[in-house]
Amino acid sequence: MYSETNHGGLANKNKEEQILAGRLSDLADACYKRNIPVFSSFLNLNEQNILYNMKKSLSYVCVSTDGGFEYAERRIAVFLPYEGCEYTLPIEILKIESDKRFVDSLSHRDFLGALMNLGIERSLLGDIIISDGAAYVICLDKIADFIADNLTRVKNDYVSCKRYCTPDENFIPSYKEVIGSVASLRLDAVISLAFNESRSHSVKYIEEGLVFVNGRLITTNAYNLKEGEIISVRGRGRFKYICTRSETKKGRYMVVLNLYV
Repeated sequence: MYSETNHGGLANKNKEEQILAGRLSDLADACYKRNIPVFSSFLNLNEQNILYNMKKSLSYVCVSTDGGFEYAERRIAVFLPYEGCEYTLPIEILKIESDKRFVDSLSHRDFLGALMNLGIERSLLGDIIISDGAAYVICLDKIADFIADNLTRVKNDYVSCKRYCTPDENFIPSYKEVIGSVASLRLDAVISLAFNESRSHSVKYIEEGLVFVNGRLITTNAYNLKEGEIISVRGRGRFKYICTRSETKKGRYMVVLNLYV
């Protein structure tokens, strides 16, 4: 139920989390009072987890996240007054090309650094995808013109920056298919298969708070994955659990993963 002071247990959060939780709660309140869709800025995985943990206290509105395309990691919190309410996400997609056509030699860090050097806050920027000789930047619509007008160089390359239409195949991250058997569908077992590492490494990632499933922090290695879930491991990468193809006679599961590269 709606409450003026219900901020989802802020007493148990540190100061930064309290500020974020309070801001998200205020956005939900605005959605409820004005009966319109309301949006946050872009949230990283930790911030999405805070939102996830607040969902029960925000049940007076419909809460979801959207990053502009299915596989987006950085996402906007979407607050809707009722289920099925139509909305237009307040984002733009910018396409950046190098005059020298050397974009493939520029990294995600290069593009992010160039954008941050313009004085742009990270929360205004979503994912950056490098594909087919160009980079695509998801950003809030209110900053799009500024970026298009002022981003002229990335590292040592002169670049052009213009609005792009809508997400297409460029926004499906490159991936390699991983097929293998696991003893169970537990999170630690599947992470071990994805990154070809020992079970102990996977458990360590989980215990250190580095593993997120669909934006939710998972701290138990006993979590059983469901088909379609996207797993992000900070410092290692991310993958999508596609399906369990079969079960062997020895009781092992043959699973299919898409490991993003």
